[in-house]
Amino acid sequence: MPRLLAESVIRDVPDFPKPGILFKDIAPVLQHPAAMAEVVDLLAGDARAKGAEVIVGIESRGFIFGAPVALALGLSFAMARKLGKLPHHRVSEEYALEYGTNTVEMHTDAIDPGQRAYIVDDLLATGGTAAAAARLVERLNGNVCGMGFLVELTFLSGRQNLLGYPIRSLIEY
Repeated sequence: MPRLLAESVIRDVPDFPKPGILFKDIAPVLQHPAAMAEVVDLLAGDARAKGAEVIVGIESRGFIFGAPVALALGLSFAMARKLGKLPHHRVSEEYALEYGTNTVEMHTDAIDPGQRAYIVDDLLATGGTAAAAARLVERLNGNVCGMGFLVELTFLSGRQNLLGYPIRSLIEY
């Protein structure tokens, strides 16, 4: 498969956020309209193929990719936000971090019962955040039809936390 334009512009930043880490910086994708369009088109195509009826974006970079995917498909966009950021009735889901926990929330009216939700984020690392977003969709009686990511860090085995969900990663490291 030919290399994606988006992959060619992702920047490696050594020793960030701490020594020994090679950070994959997606900011150049956002600065390159053709690379951004490529990502949106590919994720929209996958969401369409999976029968998505709503796009769920995970805060914050999942919003950057998920909202234009929803717009391209003429679908609604639902936000999975960090704890305390949503003003209306909401459901919460806690997930494990390397040290401690975090929480994501969705409005209770973000997903209709039976609706097919496609979850979008920029990065699949350990899978904890995506798994929590999937549990939120399911608690709202929706169905996760798939998940799309710009980048997957395969060495972190995030797919193991997402067994049973169809996953599309555009770039793997």
